[in-house]
Amino acid sequence: MAQQHLDPTDSTAGSPPGLPTAPEPGGAPTAEALACYLRAQATEFLRALRLHRETGGAGHGTEESVDAARALRRSARRISGTAHTFRPLLDETWSAELCPELAWLSGTLAREHACQACLERLLLALHRLSGTAVLPAQPTEEAAGGRTDRGNLTVGAAKAGALLERQLTLARTRAHSTALQALGSARFHAVADKVAVLASDVPLAPGAAMDLTPLAAAARERLTDAVAALPLVTAGSPYNAEALIHGLSPDPAPHPQDAPWHQVRLLLRLHRYASEVLDGTDSSAHVRLSAAGQALDRHRDASEAAAAAASAARTPRIAPATAYALGVLHADQRHEVEAARFAFQQAWQKQAVGAG
Repeated sequence: MAQQHLDPTDSTAGSPPGLPTAPEPGGAPTAEALACYLRAQATEFLRALRLHRETGGAGHGTEESVDAARALRRSARRISGTAHTFRPLLDETWSAELCPELAWLSGTLAREHACQACLERLLLALHRLSGTAVLPAQPTEEAAGGRTDRGNLTVGAAKAGALLERQLTLARTRAHSTALQALGSARFHAVADKVAVLASDVPLAPGAAMDLTPLAAAARERLTDAVAALPLVTAGSPYNAEALIHGLSPDPAPHPQDAPWHQVRLLLRLHRYASEVLDGTDSSAHVRLSAAGQALDRHRDASEAAAAAASAARTPRIAPATAYALGVLHADQRHEVEAARFAFQQAWQKQAVGAG
């Protein structure tokens, strides 16, 4: 089944080239500005797809193919998110069919990168917590067999790192296979065909010439309301003990504190895309929003890393020293969650002042 929500995963990558800059002066932005933006995003999608195929995206993935996959996700998110915000101006059937499919595609392509980034984050944290400044260089993943040099780590930390590598490498391999199957599926080709049509023909609703500003303002209001509901008082200092409550609960569900922050991250992204449609990508507001978004991305990354450490700690029959190291690692990442919340609070306050 296609996901019925927008993809909240992966990254703060900046706006791709080819986007329109600020709209022409002399009037409020209308549906034509929306059509121009969607055409540009569809063109970026097709360009990234062609590059992905040309660089061997069906293999283990070169740097170029990884960049192409990232560009695919980025344009898919922008098309889906923009269509969500400005849905009254677009053909209803078209939006209902395409947006969930783009969310499915973006989420599927993001999982492999998320597993790799989570592993790298946790291994770096293990070395930092063990008194090693940097993670020793690995010649290649194939030559190293996925193993890192643990000479400077304690026994518990070394075994914890090995366990995390096995689990997350397996998850990454499965995600890679799933992505390859998705890109070769009839479902994906149907999505690509619709995006190809979008590059030249945006399905605006009949008579859709209204001012875009009210719809963009509504997106900002939803974001502002969600931020107002966050427990920002507890983010008044970089760290606090609430991050550790229920941290090693046997419940494998996501941390209960994190969901409102993830929702704000999604709403911030939608607001940023709406701002791009109205003001282009060079405005000072876009820069301020990017800073807040980066803090929420760090929050997401640390939250997922903490969950991975907690999951590894539940592995049956592991040594006490390994479980202890994973517990320390989990606590470290929950502290990083709190630090990211504090950073978001600071960035949001600057955003509010700049907007005022």
